[in-house]
Amino acid sequence: MDDELRQALEQRLELLENRVVLLERNLDLISAGQRRSKLRSLWRRPPLWTFEQHPPRLLNLHASKPAPAIPPDPPRIAIVTPSYNHAQFLGATIASIISQNYPKLHYHVQDGASIDGTLDLLKGLGEGISWKSEPDAGQSNAINLGFAGIDCDIMAYLNSDDMLLPGTLAYVSNYFTTHPNVDVVYGHRVFVDRDGLEVGRAVLPPHDGKALQYADYIPQETMFWRKRVWDRIGPIDESFHYAMDWDFIMRAQAAGFKFVRLPRFLACFRIHEAQKTASTYAIGIREMGILRRRVLGFDPTQMQIRRAIAPYLMKQLAYHYAYKLSLLRY
Repeated sequence: MDDELRQALEQRLELLENRVVLLERNLDLISAGQRRSKLRSLWRRPPLWTFEQHPPRLLNLHASKPAPAIPPDPPRIAIVTPSYNHAQFLGATIASIISQNYPKLHYHVQDGASIDGTLDLLKGLGEGISWKSEPDAGQSNAINLGFAGIDCDIMAYLNSDDMLLPGTLAYVSNYFTTHPNVDVVYGHRVFVDRDGLEVGRAVLPPHDGKALQYADYIPQETMFWRKRVWDRIGPIDESFHYAMDWDFIMRAQAAGFKFVRLPRFLACFRIHEAQKTASTYAIGIREMGILRRRVLGFDPTQMQIRRAIAPYLMKQLAYHYAYKLSLLRY
């Protein structure tokens, strides 16, 4: 092989090597960009508020650890379900509560004069539960009507499209009995679609009172509180139609009551097209602004909100993936 041919081949080989290096560098940049894009996506919509995380699959109602035994003299629990034209979901909600077989339970459905078959459903239950169907002034008013005159130790409300998971009442009852200094508890949640199929889960880090002043991360359907909280801070504020649970939570926190996040999946939050959370979001933006001004004393910008809750969201992300990798079990 003469020198000219050898030199030409070496130059061609060097050119090919440079192209390979350039291609590898471009692939690295693309990969890094995808990772950054994913991180930005997680920042914009963390798992805590990402409802549809995977394709629908059957909900394993018995996946949690067995609940502890109900105490010998269990606390009296009162649960109210406000309802209006949710007959297609209400049956599952009621069944999820009745099937707990809790011995000292007062369960009441406060229906707002539904016209979709809800009355037939409720009448068919016989003496199984307490219920009333009459016009009301909205969800907050229905909750207050449902709790009126009820004597109990522990309170909660469960919307007519959500469900308790098996063993929840036994677990909550046992925790309150063994932790007399705790006033409000809540837990992890499961997201289900309109057919009751699981589409995601939210695993929460321990309670963070500071982050709660900027964003409501507590899953309402998993929350239970002692009646002394209600007696001291008052009932649900009926001027709120979207953020009534956050208002109640913030008033309880301001009064010094102790919150604890329980290490257990307690309830299912249903995602569907007629959901109030989606249909009244504009009202929610206004009400959340009112609450932030009341608690913080100013109107925080979106960037200020993001910065304030960033440490909590990073912890939530860590808990989310620790659970997915089976490093945490609930």
